[in-house]
Amino acid sequence: MKIVSKIALCAALGLGSLSTAVHAAEFITVLTGGTSGAYFPIGTALSKFYGDAMPNTKVTVQSTKASAENLNLVQAGRGELAFALGDAVSNAWQGNSEAGFPKKLDKLRGIAGIYPNYIQIAASEDSGIKTLADLKGKRVAVGAPKSGTELNARALFKAAGMSYDDFAKVEYLSFGQSVELMKNRQIDATLVSAGLGVAAVKDLSTNIAIRLIPITPEVIANVGDSAYQPSTIPANTYSGQTEAVPTAAIRNILVTNSDLSDQDAYTMTKELFAQLPALHAAHKATLAIDPKTAALGVPVPLHPGAERYYREAGLIK
Repeated sequence: MKIVSKIALCAALGLGSLSTAVHAAEFITVLTGGTSGAYFPIGTALSKFYGDAMPNTKVTVQSTKASAENLNLVQAGRGELAFALGDAVSNAWQGNSEAGFPKKLDKLRGIAGIYPNYIQIAASEDSGIKTLADLKGKRVAVGAPKSGTELNARALFKAAGMSYDDFAKVEYLSFGQSVELMKNRQIDATLVSAGLGVAAVKDLSTNIAIRLIPITPEVIANVGDSAYQPSTIPANTYSGQTEAVPTAAIRNILVTNSDLSDQDAYTMTKELFAQLPALHAAHKATLAIDPKTAALGVPVPLHPGAERYYREAGLIK
């Protein structure tokens, strides 16, 4: 009887251990950005896919101030999937206090490198702004405080030999808020870091005449961060934009917490790529997501569950 009891106890302990290893999270929160950016509609679509694939898990999407806030929330265990710009992820992993990360966020793990954000500086036609230098003395919106957009703004203006002190007024606003101020002629320009065709700039271009301000390869090189790459906003991306505009692009990264189970991370990674055609309908920026490069160049370690998917799919060795 004692032997039977001992075997039963060992079996129970073994099953309990197995259950812990594969136990799905009860809740998954997808951390995005402002509702007028690209993160939010893409995150909303992902939350539906995950909800369907993980029926015993409640999946929700949360609008945030984007990159920096998202990374801090994931580190604190208050989100299971977060959108963030590659430079912000790198700064968080290094513990760059100037970028808003006084300590290394050591629980961050990678799910996938996805589409690039394009730095889109939109100025009203009547402001007379045609170059970065013309922004001096103007009223400029630079993104929500410590957001990925605002960190991009600081880096690019510094690379161009400028600072916020050069502007007549600096507004720290979400995309939607800055667009409303531009429509009302309360600011002259706004910097938006987002996928091409972002709703905020679309809305702006259909309501007032705007000009997209070029960012040259020389300025991008001066940033000194390989996350920033020269790119182009194609002609006719927005109303009235008849010519292609040179700019900087920075890849977005989907990150999670090291405490997320391997199975959940595996499922989330697998569903991201299984649902790509449906994700394209949520936002055209996702057309740039390439499974072949998604695991490459991610500035934090891949989550073991994500790594398992990439190995099974033959995407990494």
